[in-house]
Amino acid sequence: MAETIEVTGLRKRYGDVRAVDGVTFGVEEGEFFGILGPNGAGKTTILEIVEGLRQADEGGVSVLGESPWPRNPRLLPRIGVQLQASSFFERLTAREQLQTFGSLYGVPANKADEMLELVGLTDKADVRVERLSGGQAQRLSIACALVHDPELVFLDEPTAALDPQARRNLWDVLRQINTEGRTIVLTTHYMDEAEVLCDRVAIMDAGQILRLGPPAQLVRGLDSPARISVASGVLTVEDARRLPQADEAVDDGVSLTISTRDPSAVVAAMAAKDALTGVQIHGATLEDVFLDLTGRAYRA
Repeated sequence: MAETIEVTGLRKRYGDVRAVDGVTFGVEEGEFFGILGPNGAGKTTILEIVEGLRQADEGGVSVLGESPWPRNPRLLPRIGVQLQASSFFERLTAREQLQTFGSLYGVPANKADEMLELVGLTDKADVRVERLSGGQAQRLSIACALVHDPELVFLDEPTAALDPQARRNLWDVLRQINTEGRTIVLTTHYMDEAEVLCDRVAIMDAGQILRLGPPAQLVRGLDSPARISVASGVLTVEDARRLPQADEAVDDGVSLTISTRDPSAVVAAMAAKDALTGVQIHGATLEDVFLDLTGRAYRA
């Protein structure tokens, strides 16, 4: 497939800090691409360079066959951008805000109500933007990024500040617009979000891409044991540790958890002992991959 975004040898420094340090990747047309990393990894800087909001020190960037820098007016109608921190026109209602954004691209005023419905803000249409909650403002920001039907959408932590229901509803919206053929580039701190939505992810730290690929492929490449949990008391810890292929067993008084790299052998042995009450099997996740690559130290 054609590449919508091509990034080659990208570098950006701020004094002695290498915010982006030799990054190369491509995003295919129609792909849902995620950029993951701890705070300060360089995710937002990369987005801002690709969007044409910031100039790179070195490297090449092509977006939809065009250079985004200097600010390219030919690209503006073709891309939608939701920034990490959004600013709205003061004293406008949610509907008026969308109508104003849309008017910059020649979008009919009635498109605003369609977008409000899409992000679940129909009942807030006549509420001024400064009176919206943080989550509602976040959803309005996403609607503004989509109001002109862009073919490429950049979303910088779009579900931050959203409650679980709004977050899952937004996932449905993003899946829908991606299914319609739009290319989406997403940054997020939610690993489950990236695992569910993204075709491929790039995991970054210290300005570099550490691993890139489909989430399931990255998870399969991690040498991590599966965890099998059953109700506490079904087996003793000693009996659990004697099961074939069991590596370790811990009972916290609620659940007995067994670590193993061969869960089928352990489950079969537990079934033979009629010890599968409340059984749950947990494999590695994208979060495990992320922590394996970036570590567990606190980040500012």
